[in-house]
Amino acid sequence: METTRHNSQRLMVYVPRLTNRLGYTLNVLLHHVLGMEYDITTDEALFQHTDSPKLCYAERRVGEAVWIKSSSFMFETRIAEQQLTTVDYAGGRAPFAVYGRDIDFPFDMLSAAFYLLSRYEEYLPHRVDVHGRFRPEECWAMREGVLEVPVVNVWARTLAEVLQQRYDTLVVGKPEFSFECTIDIDAAYCYRNKGVLRGLIGFAKDIAEQHSVEDARRRWRTLRGKEPDPFDTFDYILSSCRSHGVDNLLFFPLMGNYGLYDKSISYLDEDFRQLLQHLSDYARLGIHSSYASADDGSLIPIEKERLSRTIHHTVRRNRCHFLRMRMPTTYRALLGYGIDNDYTMGYATAIGFRAGLATPYPFYDLGNDYETTLMIHPFAMMDTTLKKYMQLSPAEALEQVGTMMDRTAAVGGTFSAIFHNENLSEHFGWQGWRTFFEGVLDRAYGIKKTEH
Repeated sequence: METTRHNSQRLMVYVPRLTNRLGYTLNVLLHHVLGMEYDITTDEALFQHTDSPKLCYAERRVGEAVWIKSSSFMFETRIAEQQLTTVDYAGGRAPFAVYGRDIDFPFDMLSAAFYLLSRYEEYLPHRVDVHGRFRPEECWAMREGVLEVPVVNVWARTLAEVLQQRYDTLVVGKPEFSFECTIDIDAAYCYRNKGVLRGLIGFAKDIAEQHSVEDARRRWRTLRGKEPDPFDTFDYILSSCRSHGVDNLLFFPLMGNYGLYDKSISYLDEDFRQLLQHLSDYARLGIHSSYASADDGSLIPIEKERLSRTIHHTVRRNRCHFLRMRMPTTYRALLGYGIDNDYTMGYATAIGFRAGLATPYPFYDLGNDYETTLMIHPFAMMDTTLKKYMQLSPAEALEQVGTMMDRTAAVGGTFSAIFHNENLSEHFGWQGWRTFFEGVLDRAYGIKKTEH
């Protein structure tokens, strides 16, 4: 078909019936990812006669509009096992294949996007790991080899290209690559400020394990003030981010009670409080909701209030400790306690794009069938994943992460990375990982300079 000129720059979308799922998916793809202005109509006659760029989402093409052939999935309200038929598309794979003559896309793009964005597969029966987390091996993207590709962004960009080829006046936003540097503070100090009992237990463990004799010496030197605490890497982090021009830096301190998996510094410790106040002058802070809070949501407002009182700011951001996020209970709890931005969407044991997207987007409550006000900020990589689970060296990790960053930049997405203050200590097996950290910053801001 030939390119058509129109006076209007807004996109008109035709759907035979508008469902919550459909409205949500169009909002994410057209508004959040592509920055487009659009209208939706169920009036076929109006759609055919309007003088504007057109997108048809139906079982059959209407007029000469760009056509996404629909399956029945977006018109359902139930949650049921889906028989996914996958096709090759845009150098990767896509579910919800469709067939027919003169189709513009070989799959139902809106159904495919909604399936990933809503985390539909996490509502279905699945296996969990020892911490009760959804395993990446259970997800469609890993099985199809596209977990490390922001496929929903890729699909949205190809849709935009087809629309612009057909309608040359259509305005599509040009999102720029952005980088989000986030630091989890599981323990601000390795030896300091842990109290007498925890200190004595630490000494006993160091001495009992012969390979930790050097740790015992380091502990003693630190407690005597002769050596800085290994985990106190915050000046290094701030300095590195400042020198690279990082403008999106976040810290997530653990404010929970001490427990088996929550070994934080006490929120009452004056040094810890002063540290958090200092960090809040240079970055945004959110709670690192405790491991225990995943089982007892009533702990979330307590931890949130502890941080808020410490930094004298309202706290509206969260990342779950150990990434213990369960759909949809975790997100419902966060919304109920005044959290409107969450940074947990990703995997502990694999890098990649859990929801197929490298753009912040609203959470869809699939059980209640509606779009919420909670914004999800997906992350693509975590330092612990690269070293502990993938067994990569800093150089190998940088190469693999660099490839994902390039893919994110190609679609104008946001690359969000998780680091830990303790992993930047250059101790305890983490030697060389400061080079990785600085390499990631170099790569990210090298891309940004190239774009400009």
